[in-house]
Amino acid sequence: MARRPRGLHPDEQALWQRVAGSARAMHPDHPRRTDPPAPAGARPPRPDLTALLHFAPARRPPGVTLDLAPGPEERLKAQPLRMSRRAHEAMTRGRLRPEARIDLHGLTLSQAHPALIRFVLSSQSAGLRLVLVITGKGRPGDDDGPIPQRVGVLRQQVPHWLSQPPMAGAVLQVTPAHLRHGGGGALYVYLRRLRPAGND
Repeated sequence: MARRPRGLHPDEQALWQRVAGSARAMHPDHPRRTDPPAPAGARPPRPDLTALLHFAPARRPPGVTLDLAPGPEERLKAQPLRMSRRAHEAMTRGRLRPEARIDLHGLTLSQAHPALIRFVLSSQSAGLRLVLVITGKGRPGDDDGPIPQRVGVLRQQVPHWLSQPPMAGAVLQVTPAHLRHGGGGALYVYLRRLRPAGND
């Protein structure tokens, strides 16, 4: 609890009057304002600072967002197009049928990563172009902390793995799968053609 300011003692008040009386005006031609003497024991008045304060009108944000980082779908859609626009359009609309698929749903990260590497590299070696990687959407868990937890560890991690060696050289494009092939719980992975040995 804040303490109330005490008033000036009589000896302090007399000292202040002597100091104030010895002061010289900076602008003697301006009219001098005299304040009435404060009664003994009275607290000095508080200065009015409202004229010095400028309050900007409060603006309500259009929406409160706790998770500012984009999700995997947004990150994939923001990637540049590296394949034929016509083939990409057909793929995202579910018109292209995946030639192989791998289901990582239910695996741990340490199990899923090597399985994905084997699948992608062997699919490219077999001459396949479009494969489907099923990650699952993940199940929401208990989130009592102040920092929101993303749902679906594999769903978050697999696009990152596909952009890193040794799979980055084999992958041309990654996009979320169409609803008929799993929607947000699966990814289309469009593979590069494997160059024959000796060709640059």
